[in-house]
Amino acid sequence: MGGSISKPLLGLSLGTVLGLLDGLSGFFEPSLAPQMFEVVTVSMAKGLLCGVVIGWVAERVHSLVVGIAAGVLIAGVLSYLVVLRAGPALVWDILLPGMLLGAIVGFVTQKYGRRPEVAAVSE
Repeated sequence: MGGSISKPLLGLSLGTVLGLLDGLSGFFEPSLAPQMFEVVTVSMAKGLLCGVVIGWVAERVHSLVVGIAAGVLIAGVLSYLVVLRAGPALVWDILLPGMLLGAIVGFVTQKYGRRPEVAAVSE
């Protein structure tokens, strides 16, 4: 039994909010102050994209373990793309929170998202 919101929409919503929070955590690093708009924007966009893709996977594969693993993998890849632009000095500062976001979104979309309705075949 699932929730009332579709898995991709739930992933999009949760991924965007968690991405925003991840970006806002940059305020704890004073050296990022001049780039905070970019940090928040990129983090939120990364969370949004991760959420949609993780939700799409969750809609097709109905396994909590696979959903979490897919979330970690998808978010890890997207976070690594950000690391390539930001530089290797920030690899763990970007990769770990991103992968945590993926794990959370993977879990929530599998556990609480609505399964797609299967159309009844009428003869």
